[in-house]
Amino acid sequence: MNVVLYGATGVIGSRVLTELLSRGHRVTAIVRNPSKVPQHAGVQALQGSVLDAKDVAAKVVGADAVICSYAPPTDAAGELLDAIRASIAGVKEGGAKRLLVVGGAGSLLVAPGVDVIDSGHLPEQWKAIAIAHRDALKLLKESDIDWTYFSPAAFIQPGERTGKFRLGEDSLLVDAEGNSRISAEDYAIALVDELERPKYIRRRFTAAY
Repeated sequence: MNVVLYGATGVIGSRVLTELLSRGHRVTAIVRNPSKVPQHAGVQALQGSVLDAKDVAAKVVGADAVICSYAPPTDAAGELLDAIRASIAGVKEGGAKRLLVVGGAGSLLVAPGVDVIDSGHLPEQWKAIAIAHRDALKLLKESDIDWTYFSPAAFIQPGERTGKFRLGEDSLLVDAEGNSRISAEDYAIALVDELERPKYIRRRFTAAY
């Protein structure tokens, strides 16, 4: 597939890029500094901004899918919503077939009607970005494009690529000890699996061990 990837040099985006290339997809990586994108025959690095709807529209023409792995500055969580608005508008105007968003875990349910954010267990320093991600999911649900929002487990960090994990939808997945975690490498596997074999069109899903 022809895939446009935003955030290709980030912790998760870089793993998604590696996974896409390992499966033979052609990737256009849109970044602020193209020189930071690894050299590979299957990737074209272009300068651009996910905050600019017109630029997004121009970049995604002919794309089978757009993946947004944008992470805003820690002191500007609200920019995530600008990125999602621009992505939705750009995908629609540019005619890309689908938008997949690397989301957050804060809006996953831990009890009926209670998400992680409202549970009282989320550390204060993560609340702003978690709320922004919850609002981003609402924007996607209100849009008329084909979108997929992929919430990770509560804890995601670089680790091992195992290929062994569980999938869920709107509830936080935990293991027998009550932990909710996944490696960025396995998250990337699940994301590209969904790209190749869609099951969650206009829906959210999650993955964890």
